[in-house]
Amino acid sequence: MYFYKTPSILKKIFPDLTWDIPAQSKSIYLTFDDGPVNHITDWVLEVLKDYDIKATFFCIGKNVAENPHLYEKILTNKHRVGNHTYNHIKGWYSLNSTYYQDVESCRELVDSNLFRPPYGKIMFPQSKAILAKGYEIIMWDVLSGDFDAKVSPQQCLANVIKHTESGSIVVFHDSLKAANNMKFAMPLYVEYFLNEGYEFKVL
Repeated sequence: MYFYKTPSILKKIFPDLTWDIPAQSKSIYLTFDDGPVNHITDWVLEVLKDYDIKATFFCIGKNVAENPHLYEKILTNKHRVGNHTYNHIKGWYSLNSTYYQDVESCRELVDSNLFRPPYGKIMFPQSKAILAKGYEIIMWDVLSGDFDAKVSPQQCLANVIKHTESGSIVVFHDSLKAANNMKFAMPLYVEYFLNEGYEFKVL
């Protein structure tokens, strides 16, 4: 189960985590999780270049190790990066020591103070410990659902447009699992909100 729009109660329970960016202007914070992946991340980078916008990529350390050229391309194109653990592990089902080590293993490859827990599943003590290490924990306001095989590309686009508002942090995935929905929805989503006068910013 997941929510396209993060319930306000979750934001109140975890107020130290960043769920959105209150803004005076019409701004959206586009993010991508789970890369970098060959033929997916490079495609995303070309689309973003075509629209002249920037995004934030939450990278899995293992994927960075396997595709260092793509990681460097993200940086060369002036996008921002964040830590998404080394092995994409769930905080709910991991020993704290194992979880922290996975975060630090990713940190050796991904130079960033931004952290996003895989699946959004992080326990309160884990969040406190990671914040204490100097990270900003970035969650999201809108989840595209591009990874869900039960969701059509058209539904993915409609849902993410419906729930986005100024200041939203929006998640797509540069992964093989999400590729079909993401490749359809993401460019149309970007085009829609650019036409509505929104600006896409990095975190």
